[in-house]
Amino acid sequence: MTVQEKGNITIHTENIFPIIKKSLYTDHEIFLRELISNSVDAIAKLKMAAFSGEVSRELSDPEIKIEIDKENKTLSVTDNGIGMTVAEIKKYINQVAFSSAEEFITKYQKDANDLIGHFGLGFYSSFMVAKKVEIDTLSYLDNSQAVHWSCDGSPEFELTASERTTPGTTVTLTLLDEESEYLEVSRIQQLIKTYCDFISVPIKLNGEVINKQRSLWKESPQNLTETDYLEFYRYLYPFQEDPILWVHLNTDYPFLLNGILYFPKLRGDVDITKGQIKLFCNQVFVSDHCEEIIPEFLMPLRGVIDSPDIPLNVSRSALTNHRTVRRIADFIAKKIGDRLQSLYKEDYQAYTKGWQDLGTFVKYGSLKDEKFKKQVEDIIIYRTTSTPEETTEDNHTTLKAYLERNQNKHENRVFYCTDANTQNTYVELYRKQGIEVLFLDSFIDANYFIPFLEQEYKDVKFSRVDSELDNTLLEQDTSGELVDVSSNKTRSEAIKELFEKALNKPKINVKTQSLKSDDPQSTPPAVVLLPEAMRRLQEMSALLQQKTMTFPEDHVLVINTAHPLIDNIYQLSKGTIIQDSGQSPTADLVNLMCQHVYDLALMAQKAFDADGVKSFLDRSNQVLTRLTKQ
Repeated sequence: MTVQEKGNITIHTENIFPIIKKSLYTDHEIFLRELISNSVDAIAKLKMAAFSGEVSRELSDPEIKIEIDKENKTLSVTDNGIGMTVAEIKKYINQVAFSSAEEFITKYQKDANDLIGHFGLGFYSSFMVAKKVEIDTLSYLDNSQAVHWSCDGSPEFELTASERTTPGTTVTLTLLDEESEYLEVSRIQQLIKTYCDFISVPIKLNGEVINKQRSLWKESPQNLTETDYLEFYRYLYPFQEDPILWVHLNTDYPFLLNGILYFPKLRGDVDITKGQIKLFCNQVFVSDHCEEIIPEFLMPLRGVIDSPDIPLNVSRSALTNHRTVRRIADFIAKKIGDRLQSLYKEDYQAYTKGWQDLGTFVKYGSLKDEKFKKQVEDIIIYRTTSTPEETTEDNHTTLKAYLERNQNKHENRVFYCTDANTQNTYVELYRKQGIEVLFLDSFIDANYFIPFLEQEYKDVKFSRVDSELDNTLLEQDTSGELVDVSSNKTRSEAIKELFEKALNKPKINVKTQSLKSDDPQSTPPAVVLLPEAMRRLQEMSALLQQKTMTFPEDHVLVINTAHPLIDNIYQLSKGTIIQDSGQSPTADLVNLMCQHVYDLALMAQKAFDADGVKSFLDRSNQVLTRLTKQ
């Protein structure tokens, strides 16, 4: 082969090739993405030239071929794009491309691995994995001469004639011994699936097309069906539940952006600080970490964002304050808000059905983004108990509607529940008295959203159902209570004393109240209350210390004096007879029953530990044994 030219590539950065090979990126695999991207560009340029009438020959179908030669340790990437002339090789490979690579290294050598997507090195990324790089190319221009360019990782290059007969370019890499993984078919398939799966040009390996090609986010929403969106989601996130809904993004001003974002069903252990949205640039995968681009409250969303206007050759820390990135983040947040509003207005049933998961995004967004809060504040809904006038069990309401509906019963007051299971006893008390209770029971509510609501509605008092008993639940008339002449105490005072003595826990504040009910048997004999201010202080302390909140020793025990069991215990205590031994079996039984009533009330608030369960079972056995003793 006749050598047409030998020369040196002008170098300003000392030892640039060792830097490229060893020091620049830890992810050497991106070389294949860079080569494929160059091939796609070459094919696109040929298509543009054909549209302009500059191509005289008939174009073949565009394609990119990857070939592996294990024996010679070579990997080649071939396209049928625009190709290059000798002059273009000198300009774009020896000068422009190399100068760009040199400038990139000079600027980013210290923090290249912190760059979004590791773009910028281009063709010269090949030297990260190759000891020799060769180019065979033929320009689409008539009477062009095929050219072979080679470089062995030194500043020297060689230009010779090539035997190539069709327009396009082949880049052949002779791989370094330590980079032999790229001679494995499975490894190349995996890289193409990761980085180039949605490139519209077919990529062939061993004659088989290995990329999906169709990028759904680039298509018009009018041409897509629900099945299209769901199948795309399942392809991106296999073995996951189907999403609740999705938003198709499409704008070309003031920036170019396409994408599809999905609202997934959230698990309780979701980390809302880690994103699963995939970032693309012109259908080439860049990164699955978009924390600096996507608004924080939308991190749990899934899907794809594709924009050539997101700067990729800047450090992640610089992205946060980049003007275009901020505008993109605002655009995405607004589109999400618009989609939620349209669903709320057009398909309220679907909105309420998905609210358990959607609500987390909406509430978190309201906490984090003032603009988003204004956009969605009227569509934040809450599950509510059914009042006697309602027939639905899973009703939802806005806070504004709740306050208006209940202003005659309890003006500027909100009763809420944070755990439908442990607080069911209290919810039922309110529900039976026709008082509506809101369920604020997602993991974001207790420590974050309820305090936020109190700031937004400063004139409204928010009370958890187990913090206190509203007066509407209590019989206020105590005039019928008589004083026992033998003890000089009312019935309520005597009952209070019985429980205080039996429990012998000074930190428990025992109170006696008569709960309203047409059927006293259906009400609880006692309930445990956790005053709002004290409970919140302990919750916040546990949150700051990253610990689970322990049940406070200081709490209130309300004895329901209207319950038949309490009356039976009281009557039983009046018949106490002390034996010669100084003991009273009846008094012992009363004490056991008082402790048992307290246990039952406590079980509605918290789960017992092993010791608590044992004590409860022991007392239960003793009580039943005493009651059944003949």
